Amino acid sequence: MPYRICLISLGCAKNQVNSEQMLYLLNQAGHDVVGEVDGCDIAIVNTCGFIDTAKSEAIDQILQLAEVKKAGGLKKILVTGCLSQRYENDILESLPEVDGMLGTGSFGEICQAVEDVMHGGKPLYFGDKSAPIEEIGRVITTGPGWAYLRIAEGCDNWCAFCAIPAIRGRYRSRALDAIVQEAKDLAALGVKELIVIAQDITRWGLDTYGKPSLALLLRELAQIDGIRWIRLHYLYPEIIDDELIDLIANEDKIVKYLDIPIQHINNDILRRMNRHCTGDEIRALLQKLRARIPGLVLRTSLITGLPGEGEAEFAQLCDFLKEYKLERVGAFAFSPEEGTRAAEMEYPDTEIAKQRAEQVAEIQSRIMDDYNESCVGQVMQVLCEGYDPDEESYYGRTYADSPDIDGKIWFTAEKHIKTGDFVDVHVVDTYDGELVGVLEEEYNDDCE
Repeated sequence: MPYRICLISLGCAKNQVNSEQMLYLLNQAGHDVVGEVDGCDIAIVNTCGFIDTAKSEAIDQILQLAEVKKAGGLKKILVTGCLSQRYENDILESLPEVDGMLGTGSFGEICQAVEDVMHGGKPLYFGDKSAPIEEIGRVITTGPGWAYLRIAEGCDNWCAFCAIPAIRGRYRSRALDAIVQEAKDLAALGVKELIVIAQDITRWGLDTYGKPSLALLLRELAQIDGIRWIRLHYLYPEIIDDELIDLIANEDKIVKYLDIPIQHINNDILRRMNRHCTGDEIRALLQKLRARIPGLVLRTSLITGLPGEGEAEFAQLCDFLKEYKLERVGAFAFSPEEGTRAAEMEYPDTEIAKQRAEQVAEIQSRIMDDYNESCVGQVMQVLCEGYDPDEESYYGRTYADSPDIDGKIWFTAEKHIKTGDFVDVHVVDTYDGELVGVLEEEYNDDCE
């Protein structure tokens, strides 16, 4: 029997892919998947359970659904994903409104869980989180023009601050043929930008070929007709070798934007965190990348307030940022996650960690302003993402902008631009941390 279902997806891009897979299975089973909770038989919440803010968001969402259920606007609540995997017993004890749960090894069982819960059962599906990756179709919820391409699942790095290996299982690479076929299917749907994702894409192939083989995969993806941009998230610094650097530098389809999470630059902190490279090795890598990849935009994530970070260590991090001027930086205050080694270490006060994250953001704001100013006068290729009638302007992204985490470029055009199309834009100004431009062909007309 078909049911009316609303699926709410929280958390990261990898979680969004799992949500898209569940949507596909629900659609295949004939269910009516809608965007509004009120009046539904079931609400499914695909949760994140990585850090405190994500856990709070997930719990708040469940409590909101519980209110709708209490008022008669919803019959059942299913919780899937990382929060349920990590806190099964806690959810059972503290959130009795939840009618069933699926862990990270059971996304493929969503339709059975729907049947179980609607027939009075309380499904608790927690399959092997380290099992081989199940190949499931997707309903693409991003774009138009771009989509995520997940190439691996899980993680074997065991950074001291991170619970991902315990939540998502060991590292497993998807098969080359399966990835390439999915990429071709996405291109056939009109996708022009592939955002290659995994917890660590640099280790792709290590478990199947005996060595990291991301370059092999990227060469295959670059041959697919219709794909214009291939964007890489996340590359771990210790695995980036000369073969990969040369490919990124010389393959036009691979955008010159690399997301390399380093977390810190101090050697002692990196060692405590079980990171697999030193600060000097990070510096040397960044210098090599800058030298060999013209126009490179670098993104990283940093954690302030890590165990071992005193004033001197934090000052070293700030000096590093001012010297290396990474164009894109996300700074997060340390969140001691239960079950991780870092949570058992001595670390700075939470407020100090937050203040330091704010200081990093201030430094980075000036660096980003300088970068944006350097773009004025350039003609940049832009993937159009829509039109804002209030602003009377189109908006999109350059190669330097990843969706949802970076900024946009706003541009005017007299001719109609379709969402998902690539256009050349002449950058004429900056505004509030973003770029402003004019369609290049019309800018030239104005200048004649």
